[in-house]
Amino acid sequence: MLTSVQKEILQTLINLYQSSNGKSIKGEDIAEVMNRNPGTIRNQMQSLRSLSLVKGVPGPRGGYKPTIEAYHSLNISISDKEIKVPIYKNNERLEDISVAKIEFTSVPQPAECEAAIKVLGSIKDLNLGDTVKIGPTPVNNLSIIGEIVGRDDMDNILLIDTNTIRSIPKLTVGDIASKDVISLKIDCNIKEAAKIFSQNAIDGAPVMKDGKVVGVFTATDLVHAIAEDNADATVGELMSTKVIIINEDLKLVKAIEILFRKSISRLIIADNDNNLLGIVTRTDLIESITNFKQFPIHIN
Repeated sequence: MLTSVQKEILQTLINLYQSSNGKSIKGEDIAEVMNRNPGTIRNQMQSLRSLSLVKGVPGPRGGYKPTIEAYHSLNISISDKEIKVPIYKNNERLEDISVAKIEFTSVPQPAECEAAIKVLGSIKDLNLGDTVKIGPTPVNNLSIIGEIVGRDDMDNILLIDTNTIRSIPKLTVGDIASKDVISLKIDCNIKEAAKIFSQNAIDGAPVMKDGKVVGVFTATDLVHAIAEDNADATVGELMSTKVIIINEDLKLVKAIEILFRKSISRLIIADNDNNLLGIVTRTDLIESITNFKQFPIHIN
């Protein structure tokens, strides 16, 4: 078992090493951060070296580096392929600091939801009352926004009172797409399009020509056509040709980004030859995130 001083030294070494681009850390630098005597640090380093938690680097540019065992002893996972999970304060990303672990500590409590954030890097500039954003994480794009209500400098942990938690499933648009797509022929007239919309309870559809997607016609286009006395026009004359066509392997997070950036409500899924494969709507994406069908909300 490590003593509290050894844990603090080891955590400080890891914090400094994370921002050093692989350079060794001098004992004096650790002592300065911890406000301790350099001799005390050197003595403790001997013990940590004997435990294979640090390794010494000789020479004028030498110092100490943490070993893999050091990360494990502090319950920090590390991998060559890891992506840094950012922390933002006042909408500005904090450099040389990232999230190592997120644990929700008060899930059963009906009035609160606190998260313990294990941090790599110095947390000295993060104070009680600060509002921070954590994430997004890889895979499920978990993000947290909340207020710092606790700080453990020894274990480098922030306790966050969360007010927003968002996670996007590890799915592709092909996983949630509607495959039986209602489409319109390019020479379809406005009345026929209105009838198809009404019968199928939809407000838009891809427009096809010779089996290929060539545009999108929406209820908004239909209303404009009637308002402008273009009731005799075809959907091909009034459709939008700026079609956003995506591949079925596109991740949901990217699809949501496209919808938001382009201010549209549906994405057409097609292959490289514009053969129609499916469609994803804003409603589909909302359902995939909230997942109300599998996890219904229970109101007491």
